[in-house]
Amino acid sequence: MDYQLDFSGLTPYYGDLIQGIWITVQLAVVTTLLGVGVGILGAAVRIRPAGVLKRLVGAYVEVVRNTPFIVQLFFIFFGLPAIGIKLSAWEAGVIAMVVNLGAYSTEIIRAGIEAIPKGQWEAAKTLGLKPTQVFVRVILPQAFHRISPALISQCIIVMLGSSVLSQISVEELTFTANFIQSRNFLSFESYLVSAAIYLGLALVMRWVLVQLSNKLFKTHVMGRVA
Repeated sequence: MDYQLDFSGLTPYYGDLIQGIWITVQLAVVTTLLGVGVGILGAAVRIRPAGVLKRLVGAYVEVVRNTPFIVQLFFIFFGLPAIGIKLSAWEAGVIAMVVNLGAYSTEIIRAGIEAIPKGQWEAAKTLGLKPTQVFVRVILPQAFHRISPALISQCIIVMLGSSVLSQISVEELTFTANFIQSRNFLSFESYLVSAAIYLGLALVMRWVLVQLSNKLFKTHVMGRVA
């Protein structure tokens, strides 16, 4: 094999790459915040006694976790307009990613909550805290401290999954790589650079989330109810 790498052909498209990276970062930030928020609400419902809402959340989790992300995306972007719900490519992409992360984070957070000793709930209640205060101020920080590695990994997986949004013309990093190689025919170089950028984004995202987790939850856990 006698192939010579030629990255000079990418030079005119650096602006496009920066734009693609920026859109991918925006998707990651919005999806992580909203998806984890959905996961907290879902987990709060899942730990309650049996009821209709608990079964509905359980069904949502099972459907999302047992269907491909691209099918979920196509259903939202191409399927919902059939019943009158029209969304832009960006809106459909964000909703699909939030729905996906929400389902997985629901189960991750639920597992963390159920791993907290029952004595923590009882001790907090004896101090006169309301159930919501017990959940938010005592149980949730300890749960997040326990499950942060798994939750962070899932957030990164969903960020990397944003590459699928190129299929509905969201101009993120993969869309940009496709555009560049269609112009300069340097497929190897275009996708090699995009892969390196995704790797860098994943490492930076992991570092940021680990630092946030340590700052937000480690102190709370050190001061948990004895």
